Amino acid sequence: MSAVRDPGRREFLKWSAFAGGGLVIAVALPGCGRKKVLGSTAGGMPNAWLRIAGDNTITILVDKSEMGQGVYTALPMLVAEELEVPLAAIRVEAAPPGPEYVNRLIGVQITGGSTSVREGWDKLREAGATARVMLVQAAAEAWRVDASECRVEAGRVLNADGDALTYGQVAEAAAKLPVPKDVPLKSPDAFTLIGTPARRTDSAGKVDGTAQFGIDVRLPGMLYGALAQPPVLGGSLGSIGNQAVVEQMPGVRKVVATSSGVVAVADHYWQARKALAALKIEWDAGPNAALDSRSIAARLAKAAKPGSGIAVRSDGDAAAALGTGAKVLRATYRLPLLAHATLEPMNCTADVRADGCDVHVGTQWQDAAQTTAAKAAGLDPAQVRIHTTLLGGGFGRRLELDFIPAAVEASKAVGKPVQVIWSREDDMTHDAYRPPAHHAAAGALDGDGRLVAWQLHLVSPSVTARMFPAAVADPKVADPFAVEAAQNYPYDVPNVAVDYRREEIGINVGYWRSVSHALNCFTAESFMDELAHAARQDPYEFRRNLLGKQPRFRRALEETAAMAGWGNAPSGRYQGIALMEGYGTYLAQVAEVSVAGGRLQVHRICCAVDCGRMVNPAIVESQIESGIVFGLTAALWGEITLEGGRAQQANFDSYRLLRLNEMPAIEVKLLESAEAPGGVGEPSTALVAPAVCNAIYAATGRRLRELPIAKALRT
Repeated sequence: MSAVRDPGRREFLKWSAFAGGGLVIAVALPGCGRKKVLGSTAGGMPNAWLRIAGDNTITILVDKSEMGQGVYTALPMLVAEELEVPLAAIRVEAAPPGPEYVNRLIGVQITGGSTSVREGWDKLREAGATARVMLVQAAAEAWRVDASECRVEAGRVLNADGDALTYGQVAEAAAKLPVPKDVPLKSPDAFTLIGTPARRTDSAGKVDGTAQFGIDVRLPGMLYGALAQPPVLGGSLGSIGNQAVVEQMPGVRKVVATSSGVVAVADHYWQARKALAALKIEWDAGPNAALDSRSIAARLAKAAKPGSGIAVRSDGDAAAALGTGAKVLRATYRLPLLAHATLEPMNCTADVRADGCDVHVGTQWQDAAQTTAAKAAGLDPAQVRIHTTLLGGGFGRRLELDFIPAAVEASKAVGKPVQVIWSREDDMTHDAYRPPAHHAAAGALDGDGRLVAWQLHLVSPSVTARMFPAAVADPKVADPFAVEAAQNYPYDVPNVAVDYRREEIGINVGYWRSVSHALNCFTAESFMDELAHAARQDPYEFRRNLLGKQPRFRRALEETAAMAGWGNAPSGRYQGIALMEGYGTYLAQVAEVSVAGGRLQVHRICCAVDCGRMVNPAIVESQIESGIVFGLTAALWGEITLEGGRAQQANFDSYRLLRLNEMPAIEVKLLESAEAPGGVGEPSTALVAPAVCNAIYAATGRRLRELPIAKALRT
């Protein structure tokens, strides 16, 4: 997955008139296979970022999927700020697949990597500012005055005499003007909307039920499909013994063998489920019939030989310093497979016709969804329209495309729209799980307790190798999404060595919220705690003293320690601390816990966050809190185990989640910053496990080097 060069402000903006009159501010990215100039297309409008119609309707096409993180609020705020209109004046539509909507920070049309605001920060403000200047010029020409005599306010252009024209009234004339160059963007000190805790624009629909998630899609004549998949991961369909009999059951239309298993199609979903249960299906177990968690752990451990992987960081001579250190520590850390466990199970609605296909789906990856659906339907991608619905949770799960083909294949087979819904058990036992990991850490202290060497050997399968193989085709290049929070080790240590060894385990693994930050931060920050105690130093002061060259790291650490009252926990409670940068955001966490009678209680988690400029602080705070809850539930109980190639956890009775009565107090402090925006949806997830485990050590003297915590405490 290679990054796309950020084009200059002026490279990607163009305008066009559209049917019915009005102004379109469209975007084309160099190198993405589309001309820089976008003209009107026969029979419709070009893809665009911003549309201003004659009826004063302002529409922004949001190129990121809304999955609860607030992009349908934050991204329109960028446009509204430059247009000088209230947020409520802007309508939101989901952008279709198209090269102009490629995520420039990733290289494909993806919502992920906490990139939404970072990627839209300049281009969407530019779109709004360009439209503003053109609207003002059109109004000025209508009044025969100089544009400098005009201003904008609340969706209107006003002149010195107090005359006013709405944006809609001048939109068509504006579309005929030449595109201005070097359009000035508002100075941050002039912001009136950006930086304010504006209310979410999608909340009302989610409260009253009008918001449409994938599972809510209803089409005329639509049927429902239930999917059976091979119980052994990597297995395949053998035979169906009683298909004709089952197809005679009430409401059942057809039983369809698909590329992923078997779909029973019926008038109603429960009829489809009953039909599926009645089928006598023989499965081919495939190569994973003997695969289990123990063999996976043994395989990763066997591969864990420091220096055997690809070097991603080499400062000084860590090996030599480890050989001469006054005190040398070595430790091994292990992390399990994890499910994504989204609230809304996977689903997809497809309507395949001879002339094309419409796919309604909650996806994080529109252009790949289009290609996948086209292949399943036997159509050209241009014949497939992707309608992105709201997502009931993503966390990387909806970067996968496995829930699309079955719906397309079923619809093609029956000639009607079909909605295929995965059950909770389907999703839990056929997820693309977070990779397991086996990490070996080593560090050396000199005679004065100074950290002089740090070595980290990472072993895990690669998600990128499956999803973006070109990015890791060079055997000398490590998966960049496997070394996060390790390669960028922040502490001032003269000798640092980090290497990564890819070790595949025979099943698909996927991107999971915070990706490898959660794996590597657990190891790095747990081991830093071990080193601090070995040096007989306070874990906070030990870290702080090594951050003299890292002001943003140090500030986050100091602010977190201050808000948590580091060193002054209430009687019977103990604290642990952890620090990380991820997605351009710097943050630290302090966990406050008690352990009594072998029972752990997490009472409080404090987190100070420097994420650069904030578009909407309320959304930022919510995302940090959400990430902490997500990380805590995974740290405490999260684990997928395999026996005979089958996932043993099928629902929330065996895949435990945090309950309301178990929620700690969460305190978030947002630090003011003039730096570029950082990502906030993922980084806080990664810090929870090491902060809590470090607190457990402070409480019990027991070091936990394996997750989940509940299991480790029992052994």
